[in-house]
Amino acid sequence: MNDTPRIRTVLSCTLLALLVSAGAIACGGPDGHPLSAKPYDAAEQVSFNAPADGRKADPDKALEITAKGSEGRITDVTAVDATGHHLAGELTADGQRWRSTGSLTAGGRYTVKVSTEDEDGAPGVRTFTFETSPAKQGLTVKFGPEAGTYGVGQPITADLSVPVKDRAARAVVERALKVRSTPAVDGSWHWVDDKKLHFRPKDYWPAGAAVAVAANLSGVKVGDKLYGGESKPLQLTIGDRVEAVADAGSHYMTVRRNGEVINTIPVTTGKPGFSTRNGIKVILGKEYFVRMRGTSVGIAEGSAESYDLPVYYATRVTWSGEYVHAAPWSVGSQGVANVSHGCVGMSTANAAWFFNTVRPGDIVQTVNSAGNMMDPFGNGFGDWNLPWDKWRQGSALVADTKSAAHQPDPTRLRPSI
Repeated sequence: MNDTPRIRTVLSCTLLALLVSAGAIACGGPDGHPLSAKPYDAAEQVSFNAPADGRKADPDKALEITAKGSEGRITDVTAVDATGHHLAGELTADGQRWRSTGSLTAGGRYTVKVSTEDEDGAPGVRTFTFETSPAKQGLTVKFGPEAGTYGVGQPITADLSVPVKDRAARAVVERALKVRSTPAVDGSWHWVDDKKLHFRPKDYWPAGAAVAVAANLSGVKVGDKLYGGESKPLQLTIGDRVEAVADAGSHYMTVRRNGEVINTIPVTTGKPGFSTRNGIKVILGKEYFVRMRGTSVGIAEGSAESYDLPVYYATRVTWSGEYVHAAPWSVGSQGVANVSHGCVGMSTANAAWFFNTVRPGDIVQTVNSAGNMMDPFGNGFGDWNLPWDKWRQGSALVADTKSAAHQPDPTRLRPSI
């Protein structure tokens, strides 16, 4: 656009101002500058591609606003949805076209303000609203565990309603999953597979922390034809820091609360061939009574290792059936030798005390066992066995992260003693 007319107008106003008394003539606004004038209605100066007559726009298509003719130009565009999120966009250098670069929210309502100027530099404005069509397929998130009070080792889980494989789409999902802790923690999500994420802090949760989890995915474009839906938020409370360490070498378990030893218990762990898994486990739940059978872990009925026993005060630490439980039949070996089929056994009185002292999310760690390391995923919550740098690599927001898919343990729900 030629700037000469604008310069001529401003100069003419200046000359007139020298010839008349102050306030006798106004050119543009009170100060004589065109930009100080009240903006004119630019409805005839711009057009946009959002549908009219109450029809809804396709959120998969970009919003475009175009200046009509060559006697004016667009100077600025703001597009904001009902939640206050601004739609990013780019304006061409000549001011003739603005095009959104961000994704429109599905099922959203936008207010758009277009600022213009005419060939003389006078400002114009046009404001309009439009709505977008709702998502045809909504990605929802189910958070876990259920609301309540948990131990310092409890991970947050996020189960997605549809799989997300693309890295860019995973990043969109992960950015929308919000975990707020009071006091604050340094934490990260980790993709277990295409439909599940876990969140844990760098270190255990602070005792007494309040944790709020939410998914800000509603209407957000995740991938091709896939948008986020409404998801129920979650609130948790973290209890005392309770940690139990079962030493398979000394045959004793030490239990601490907030760093102070509150009990030392003689135990027996897995014997050769059935060694208890090493590593950190998170208590999954408590069952007053469990019927444990050797056939559930592949032991032939009637063989020398076969068993079928009523078990009380059973605190579960793996889905495959590893518990801390009462084992009155092995009291003579507790504190002396390892004779179980993989569980941590103790006297009935000690098992009752342990059962009544701990809660889901508390820590049970086994050390000095001949067994394998607890798997991070698939057989309970072994999340803490991954060093922090390895854990962070499971985030889609970390550069060069590879997919961290893990297969579930085939022995899920098989109890052992």
